Amino acid sequence: MYSRPMVPNNFSMPQTLETNEFVLRPLAVDNLIKDYDAVMSSVEHLQGLMGSDDGWPLGLTIEENLIDLGWHQREFTLRHSFAYSVMSLDDQLCLGCCYIYPSMKPEYQAQAFYWIRQEHLVNGLEARLGSKFKHWLETDWPFSRIEFPNRD
Repeated sequence: MYSRPMVPNNFSMPQTLETNEFVLRPLAVDNLIKDYDAVMSSVEHLQGLMGSDDGWPLGLTIEENLIDLGWHQREFTLRHSFAYSVMSLDDQLCLGCCYIYPSMKPEYQAQAFYWIRQEHLVNGLEARLGSKFKHWLETDWPFSRIEFPNRD
């Protein structure tokens, strides 16, 4: 079992990661429509990517997505887990998401997931996101051991 919160009380969670291709910012309910569009445009890519065998996001409704976003937003404020929207530079399109969860494996402090819209897989954006996300976790977060399920 893991302890909560994931980070010390004196740690200031990064609010953004800006690159020349995208911006990460905390996932929130005010991003519902853009997030839902990204998820539903990438159903085939997302199935099983998060380590789940429940078929998510197949059949996901916008109401269920709102609940998910609210949960992620609250978890962030409680410092229990951290979810980020990957947004286009003009903030018009949700390109994907990044998640930081406690690890259930004692040899790791955190587990991290990331994904990009299915239509952007061909141009390598997901690999570039993964590289930037991993570096950010190593340099700006207090974790020394991070697992990347389905990626390592």
